[in-house]
Amino acid sequence: MDPLAGLISGPRATGAFVLRSIMEPPWSLQIDDRAPLSLVAVGRGEAWISPHDGEPIRLTEGDIAVVRGPERYVVADDPARAPRVVINPDQSCTTLHGEPLAESMDLGVRTWGNNPSGRTVLLTGTYTTPGEISRRLLSALPPLIVQRRTDWDSRLVTLLHDEVVRDEPGQEAVLDRLLDLLLIAVLRAWFARPAVETPSWVRAQTDPVVGKAMRILQNNPAQPWTVASLAAETGMSRAALARRFTELVGEPPMTYLAHWRLALAADLLREPDATLAAVAQRVGYGSGFALSAAFKRVRGMSPKEHRELALCGRTPGGVSVEV
Repeated sequence: MDPLAGLISGPRATGAFVLRSIMEPPWSLQIDDRAPLSLVAVGRGEAWISPHDGEPIRLTEGDIAVVRGPERYVVADDPARAPRVVINPDQSCTTLHGEPLAESMDLGVRTWGNNPSGRTVLLTGTYTTPGEISRRLLSALPPLIVQRRTDWDSRLVTLLHDEVVRDEPGQEAVLDRLLDLLLIAVLRAWFARPAVETPSWVRAQTDPVVGKAMRILQNNPAQPWTVASLAAETGMSRAALARRFTELVGEPPMTYLAHWRLALAADLLREPDATLAAVAQRVGYGSGFALSAAFKRVRGMSPKEHRELALCGRTPGGVSVEV
């Protein structure tokens, strides 16, 4: 596993909210959906994005912004323009006074805006639930990342632009995967910048001992690991491995393993036919009850609640249906 694989392999969009917006000035959107992570790509024209706690940044055609939630942010034709539209937590679209705007601004399949010939076209992809993005990834990101078109060569924005307006069988899966690929491509380019400091636990994967230990745990999560058995695999003493692992990764080996197991379980629970007992066995828990207790303690929800969030096909009362 390369140093960034553990960081950028986490996105797993499931029924993500993907929308094309066509806007003609004056316009200003207050995004208050409390989503953990969103991407905003400019397909045509330009826009200003203003994070909750930061200076406005101008986006031009081909630029992509990655916004870490759940704080609100504003996208507008002018950074000084007051918001006129609010995108709410259920992805519904209203005025500042709560009046619905869905019907009046509907422009077709996954398309919304104030003018079908508007000079600005935005593509927005939103990971709507925390389980779709690993906590490690979110903690490693700043509130706002901007990837300039001039700084990379990728056709993914064009592909997403072409696919978002199609209404064909399997389109949900296509858009989910394109969103994942676009996010991974942006993060890979961003972490490659010289000025960006990669998290210590990512750099730890290049360490000959700790990196090996991490790969062993990642590839064999179901085994009943102890620090002693892991140390034997790496050729170090138990105390030396525990100390070095904690220093480089930021947590002890068994804590890292527990988090890794729960991340895998969260992915496996998305499969409709996977039973809790079967998932528990695959990730190294003795029973479904043990997995459920650990899952709720660490992630704040039961496996059942996580599955329901991941599998439900919600239709927001506003902008567009989720895809």
